[in-house]
Amino acid sequence: MPGGPRFWGHRLLPVTTHTPESLAALARGFQETRVFLTAAELDLFTLLAERPLALEEVAAARGASPRALAVLLDALAATGLLEKAGGKWRTPEALAPFLSSRGERSLLPLALHSVQLWDRWSRLTEVVAGSRPMAGDREAWTRAFIGAMNAIAAPQADALVAAVEPGPARRLLDVGGGPATYTIAFARAVPGLRATLFDLPAVVEMARGHVAAAGLLDRIDLVAGDLRTDVLPGGHDLAFVSAIVHMLGPSGNVALFRKVHDALVPGGRIVIRDHVMSPDRTAPRAGALFAVNMLVGTDEGGTFTFEELAAWLAEAGFERARLVRGGERMDALVEAFRPA
Repeated sequence: MPGGPRFWGHRLLPVTTHTPESLAALARGFQETRVFLTAAELDLFTLLAERPLALEEVAAARGASPRALAVLLDALAATGLLEKAGGKWRTPEALAPFLSSRGERSLLPLALHSVQLWDRWSRLTEVVAGSRPMAGDREAWTRAFIGAMNAIAAPQADALVAAVEPGPARRLLDVGGGPATYTIAFARAVPGLRATLFDLPAVVEMARGHVAAAGLLDRIDLVAGDLRTDVLPGGHDLAFVSAIVHMLGPSGNVALFRKVHDALVPGGRIVIRDHVMSPDRTAPRAGALFAVNMLVGTDEGGTFTFEELAAWLAEAGFERARLVRGGERMDALVEAFRPA
């Protein structure tokens, strides 16, 4: 194709040609990641964003071993995540908005979610050999996951909602809406829209704070339930199923789509946001790696092709399935309609 290879209308990232040097770097690439995640767990970036501190001050604040902490702090400085001068360390001013828990654009929740993923990914060899995925601490997992969802969604929510073109919609159902980031973006984009966020009880309570802060409690209904077992609230003309289908297998997705079908009025539209894979499942690259994430974390989850999603939608009673756009970062969109 002119201009290089494309997937669903988007340019593909070039396939890496590995060398002995790049393979060696790949084998030890986890080292910098682990140093970063440990610093996130200890919340060092928040502490050191306030002012430069000496080793003894950091050790006292975090109850850490001075010897071990010194090694960690120097490694963080060597990788550019901290600055060191005069025997003191500090979070670089340019990184503080992203690494401090007090930063408006903080990515710390995303890092803490990656800490949860670390143990799961460490068992990949066992899972491929036939072991079950690891469950872990559900409460801690949910708290980190919802924080990560908000950190990921916030920068792209407005653009993604615009791509959905929700203008004609009057009743939105956000299935598994998490921290309400997208629900709020829909409500702001369409002033006459009323929305329903449906998610687990603990998640709904987390979402309530975000909705209240946005001043939208009068337009967004928060409904607690389990999308695997409960009936979805009805009477909606647009359903947004965001980052959900990858958690389920074929039968689970058909069952979910049937519930969404019943929750929509005739002629209503479902929009799915997720990775949508090329027919050979090797693109987008992030989607292929995310399938591994689902392998180590779920019994049946994965990333799927448009053809698979369209077939499941048809089985659930939808028609006119269409790939609205492809995407490299779990931002592909698929739509379909309940018959009028």
